Amino acid sequence: MNQFQTQHKQLMAALEIPNLSIPTVGVKFYFEDDGIPKELSDFETDEISITSCQANRMAGLGDAVLLTEKSIGCIAAAITFGLVDAHQETPMQGERVYTNIMKDTLDDKQVFTPPSPEEFSNGSVYACKESGKTEYCLFGSEDSGRFKDAATARKAIGEMTALQPAKTRAVFFFPPEFDEIAIEPDVVVMNVRPVELTRLAEGYQFLTGERVEGSMGAVRVVNSDLIVRPYLTKKINFSSYCIGARLIGKYEANHLGMGMPFSHFKIIVKGVEASRTGYPFPKFPGAAQ
Repeated sequence: MNQFQTQHKQLMAALEIPNLSIPTVGVKFYFEDDGIPKELSDFETDEISITSCQANRMAGLGDAVLLTEKSIGCIAAAITFGLVDAHQETPMQGERVYTNIMKDTLDDKQVFTPPSPEEFSNGSVYACKESGKTEYCLFGSEDSGRFKDAATARKAIGEMTALQPAKTRAVFFFPPEFDEIAIEPDVVVMNVRPVELTRLAEGYQFLTGERVEGSMGAVRVVNSDLIVRPYLTKKINFSSYCIGARLIGKYEANHLGMGMPFSHFKIIVKGVEASRTGYPFPKFPGAAQ
């Protein structure tokens, strides 16, 4: 049994509700100087692309996923993870889930050219209406875009965390029970109900006294807010997900995301165990699913 699985089992036991399920995912980065274990190649898709929110969702349900520049389905997430240069002016090759949604709204799909990473970075994709880029709309000609104009989009993008310059080879999403090889996650992401977030934050504060804060954007929540932000800041973050997570990843309406470095996950586990009698989770209204 790996350390991630051991810690997860301890946490679920400490919550003291039989059969409680909290989808929990480990995320591991492989950079340009890292060797990617050959055993992980079986977890990369060949024929379809997968967005980061889909990969996180799948891993939370038990299916590991390896994302590379070739297989990632969201250009924005490829930028966030450092799989592609944020200012690359040519489109990424191959079919991508996110840009295929744009293509599917067009009458003449044959003339569609997907946006480049630079067009995501300069705000024209997210401000498709104001920028006159109607081919980048997700919901037809009346789509307002994700921001009122490109300047507002760039302001929001500037506050999103990203691993740039691009030096990432792969990002691996895996459930606690993954045991093909021993891997310690860089970041742990949990798909929680508010009542569960409450108890996890209480466990963390019991040992540290530190506040647990949430920082979120309108887009790129799973990849930027829940994975890269905790990785870079070395802090816990929570967010209520975004349009991609809700519409593509199909996250439940009554759930939100919580991301943290693995070291902080271990503190939460220890804190929840130590504070059982001070925060009786089974008595919280709605705690038992």
